[in-house]
Amino acid sequence: MSQRKQAGFSKTDMTMLVLVVLLAVFGLTVLGSASEYNGRVRFGDSAYYFKKQLFATALGLGAMYVVSIMDYHFFVRLAPALYLLSMALSTAVLLFGQEINGSKRWLNLGPLSFQPSEFAKVAVILFLTWQIERADNTEGFWFMCRIMFTLLPIVGLVGSNNLSTAIIILGIGVILIFVSNPRYMQFIGLAAAGVSFIAVFLAAESYRLERLAIWRNPEKYEKGFQTIQGLYAIGSGGIFGRGLGSSLQKLGFVPEAQNDMIFSVICEELGLGGAVLLMLVFGLLLWRLCVNAMHGADLAGMLICGGIMGHLAIQVILNIAVVTNTIPNTGITLPFISYGGTSVVFLLGEMGLALGVSSHRKGIYAYNRR
Repeated sequence: MSQRKQAGFSKTDMTMLVLVVLLAVFGLTVLGSASEYNGRVRFGDSAYYFKKQLFATALGLGAMYVVSIMDYHFFVRLAPALYLLSMALSTAVLLFGQEINGSKRWLNLGPLSFQPSEFAKVAVILFLTWQIERADNTEGFWFMCRIMFTLLPIVGLVGSNNLSTAIIILGIGVILIFVSNPRYMQFIGLAAAGVSFIAVFLAAESYRLERLAIWRNPEKYEKGFQTIQGLYAIGSGGIFGRGLGSSLQKLGFVPEAQNDMIFSVICEELGLGGAVLLMLVFGLLLWRLCVNAMHGADLAGMLICGGIMGHLAIQVILNIAVVTNTIPNTGITLPFISYGGTSVVFLLGEMGLALGVSSHRKGIYAYNRR
């Protein structure tokens, strides 16, 4: 085979595809266990949450396949329109959104509910890719300011009722700027500005300061009940766990066990071994995203994979940190695992984008030799 043929585009990253499917199947399995009690008590059907998540996962896998066989440059060209659409949907949530558990984050579309903040994450990744790809100079401080400034509208709209997603969007922006910028010192100034912004943002509302107090001493506050019960679940699991389906804390002790706190149920049922294995699978998926970013056929492919990797890493780290009470509670779900139809559909759609980039990535020979 000639050197030119060796440098050709490789096929889809099958390792990444297997890891994604593995996470989706594992998520359905543990969700079926974690949600059984709540489904039976609330809806008279122990499989209520599982069936809804199964439908969303099937829909997401279909979306992943369709997106993966399309040219990812098509989505990059649509990025400005998608970003404007995400702002329009986020505005609609403020005006007409459905409030669930004290949070107004959903839009009703007939019998289905839709969470625009999940769409906003994908739109931001594509929009930043579109911007950076067309920038003449990505090294200056003003470039960083301009990119972050374009994120402020969506951060403000989403952050008004969903602080956790606003944090993720800002994190995606910082990561993509870092990937595209060869200099490092100016990020110290960006970090200082970010810390100042977060401090002001937390101090602006009393309930945010209350979360900090609950985090420091959850036993003093009634709202610290969820955190304490989650830690009980983690501790009672030991190394090997009680066994799948045998959690006691999911029986009404951990509120909404199928949502943000599902990692505590995993620790209780599958133990430290199961939790470490899950984190290892997430780590391998992040590694494959990094490899595909490094070997992307062009800047757009690199930025898409880098943005998806950043999104996934931030969400996994923050969720596990919240469940273990390492940081204050921010209401972030565990990707592919926590209950949420909109979340799993758009996550799988993002994986479709990454798989599309991987099918055009340069081979090792092409990467090391010009």
